[in-house]
Amino acid sequence: MLYLIAAVLLWGTSYAVTKSAYSSMPPMHVVWLRMIMAFVAFLPLLRFVKKPQYQAGDWKLLLALVAFIPCLYFTFEGFAVSFTTSSQAGVVTAVMPLVVALVAWLVLKERPSAATIAAALVSVAGVAVLSLFGRAQTSAPHPMLGNLLELGAMLAAAGSTLAVKRLSARYDPLLLTGTQMGAGAVFFAPLALASGPIHWTGVPASAWWSIAYLGVGCGLAAFVFYNSALQMLPTSRAALAINAVPVVAMFTGWLAIGETMTIWQVSACVLIIAAVVFAEAGGRDHASEQEDGQPLNAPVDRLG
Repeated sequence: MLYLIAAVLLWGTSYAVTKSAYSSMPPMHVVWLRMIMAFVAFLPLLRFVKKPQYQAGDWKLLLALVAFIPCLYFTFEGFAVSFTTSSQAGVVTAVMPLVVALVAWLVLKERPSAATIAAALVSVAGVAVLSLFGRAQTSAPHPMLGNLLELGAMLAAAGSTLAVKRLSARYDPLLLTGTQMGAGAVFFAPLALASGPIHWTGVPASAWWSIAYLGVGCGLAAFVFYNSALQMLPTSRAALAINAVPVVAMFTGWLAIGETMTIWQVSACVLIIAAVVFAEAGGRDHASEQEDGQPLNAPVDRLG
């Protein structure tokens, strides 16, 4: 749980810091540089990594891991934060635990509870309200597009979560995170170069500090914390901690860059968070009933 709290605090503050960095650089340059900084920070730690226990077919899971995060996730999120507010982007992340449960149902054949299904539908409605009533601001010109891109990032994050869970029993979480950051440094290089040249001497020191925080803190450290938590907790419980990210994101967005939200969006935030809390409570009751009656059908925490 301490690992999860640390990851949530870092990820929650990343939205406002990312928007600050975007004021000096295009999105793909910011993403590329944060990957480089994260990978460079990882290299001195490589000697502490435990030797992996490779099994036949692991390359598919490793490929899926880096495809979901960082490639798809940061591509979607990199543009999402430039179109919507950090507060709204943070709230959309509350859908991730439900996405993980639904993907586990489709891929791992785990039957979700009725509460999870109901909460998924309510959360989708909440995201729709959040997007439709998004008010264009100087820092958020297209809230609806930004929220949809953030939703795509959450789908990628769900895929990565399941891949990490399958690999974490045989691979050090630090190694998995370093692999993700190294792949990101390579993948985003051509995208950054295609974004156009940058006058490096004109980039303020504040932007470099923001990128360093995003790379080392929100990148390497946060993903190591989260991947370590996945090694110790069931996937659904670890994913539910992401629900706290919107609270941190809204607070930092208001405190750091003065973002505002409409009453409809505040209501949508409450709706989404209430839905996922309801799903968790209902899911625990459902699990208890199954344990009292018959064995659970392939629970996520047995994978790997």
